[in-house]
Amino acid sequence: MSAAGGNPPVLVGRDIRKTFRRHTGDVVKALDAVSLEVGPGMLTALVGPDGAGKTTLIRLAAGLMTADTGELKVLDIDVAADPQQVQERIGYMPQRFGLYEDLSVLENLNLYADMHGVTAAERRERYPRLMEMTALGRFTDRLAGRLSGGMKQKLGLACTLVRLPELLLLDEPTVGVDPLSRRDLWKIIRQLVHDQGLTVLLSTSYLDEAERCDRSVVLQEGRVLAQGPPAELSRKAAGRTFLAEPPAGQTARGLQARLLDDPGIVDAVPEGGQVRFVRAAPEADPVASVGALQGAAVVPAQPRFEDGFMILLRGTAAAGQALAGSTILDRPPERYGDEVVIEVRDLVRRFGSFAAVDHVSFEVRPGAIFGLLGPNGAGKTTTFRMLCGLLPATSGTLRVAGVDLRQARASARQRIGYVAQKFSLYGPLSVTENLEFFASAYGLHGGRRRDRIGWAMRQFELARFARLPSEQLPGGYKQRLAMAAALLHQPEILFLDEPTSGADPLARREFWRRISALAEQGVTAIITTHFLEEAEYCDRVAIMDAGRVLAQGTPAEVRRRARPEPGRSPTMEEAFIAIVEAARHGESPHAASVGGDA
Repeated sequence: MSAAGGNPPVLVGRDIRKTFRRHTGDVVKALDAVSLEVGPGMLTALVGPDGAGKTTLIRLAAGLMTADTGELKVLDIDVAADPQQVQERIGYMPQRFGLYEDLSVLENLNLYADMHGVTAAERRERYPRLMEMTALGRFTDRLAGRLSGGMKQKLGLACTLVRLPELLLLDEPTVGVDPLSRRDLWKIIRQLVHDQGLTVLLSTSYLDEAERCDRSVVLQEGRVLAQGPPAELSRKAAGRTFLAEPPAGQTARGLQARLLDDPGIVDAVPEGGQVRFVRAAPEADPVASVGALQGAAVVPAQPRFEDGFMILLRGTAAAGQALAGSTILDRPPERYGDEVVIEVRDLVRRFGSFAAVDHVSFEVRPGAIFGLLGPNGAGKTTTFRMLCGLLPATSGTLRVAGVDLRQARASARQRIGYVAQKFSLYGPLSVTENLEFFASAYGLHGGRRRDRIGWAMRQFELARFARLPSEQLPGGYKQRLAMAAALLHQPEILFLDEPTSGADPLARREFWRRISALAEQGVTAIITTHFLEEAEYCDRVAIMDAGRVLAQGTPAEVRRRARPEPGRSPTMEEAFIAIVEAARHGESPHAASVGGDA
């Protein structure tokens, strides 16, 4: 590639190789003959599945590790020969930026300015611009530990920019933040690139973010599959991308599951009550030879980056295999007809004078998937912890599987499974040891414990990692192990708190395939997520902010609250932003059910 304006590239990598040795002795090729260039003043995205090598490449560029072989130059400096000189001229924000939570916003900024030798005069010039850019000016005295997830990311970015870098390296900067904060972070990033001419290299799990970049580099198992403008990858899906209206009596979620089982289909996802699918090869008749599409109304769709990405990944030898199979229970939950399995009425949880959950109400039927959505700090996790019996309610009605949680939390816990935001795995323990621990915690012993662990190993395809410490598992397999552990005792209800945060698109599709299969077998699922397109898998959703429910209903009903551009169908993310912003501006002071009873 030629650098922008004829200027030399800011980063050049040639035939970079990097390997790691696992605890089991296996050698993993993190980077395998990777070559790339990053042009000046450009925004370049690294995308790929878990374990593709994105973080390793960024850490090499930051001078935090050395390649085994190959050449890597940053700002025309050999990183391996002089990492310190590179580090003095770049900014690097890792996935977990090192904020000091017992220091205020201003104290964190000052600490990083001190570390980088930023003078008092430079601070007087830069701080106001950083505070305006990140909208943190009103919170300079607030402790970092009391900031929301999105505000912490903004503060981390401000600390990274406190000394005007020539190259900014961002490793998954929007993981774990809500759509409003993600929008704000991207506004900052675009401003840095377009207004200040900063060069940015970032990794991301959000393919819509990669689509906004000047260039994208697609990695798979340490190798570059493609690089260039995102539009080039989108064009791979031309003539192969369609929207299908499910036949009468079918759900979009059900049609999507059946399409994923068809060898002629590369990808399928619910979208706006329909299913967006990508064929493995162009066909004059998009319905030809696909039994699941018989009776469905099918129209062409504009190809996008994600469609081309899935074609590329599913077409490689490593990823061409089918997605992992559905999870099959050996004893589905007893069905109770259409009775309410979760009842929440006027639920309140206070911490001192602060109401983290403020008169929340909703109901969930057996075998349904219910999405609890909201910005960081909305009260979702606190609600989850009360529903799981991990935290007592201050007041209100809370019944789960027929048990009053305000009276008998312990007995209710036997009927639920819980996957926390940060998977509750024990990193030094192997996959088998983790399953044995959780089986014992759930009271499973002897032959029953062996049977359930064997089931988990088979259903989640964990056997080849049995002796590997869970902290060394690829992200997608950590997710599998966490779900396997939560299902060992055969719960009727599964609580999933942001389980796909940071997961790649393949892992997210696999996860939802399993959840859909569990729901079909009668398991009730309650989930929080910041990937708003995932709300399309839910039967009903509720949107929270500041501890209150602002709206709830089916995804179609909630989407009607969106404010899309003329001529475009509304999306869940647009509806989410419209609902939350309206409430924050006082347009909707009371919770609204947009589709009948909660």
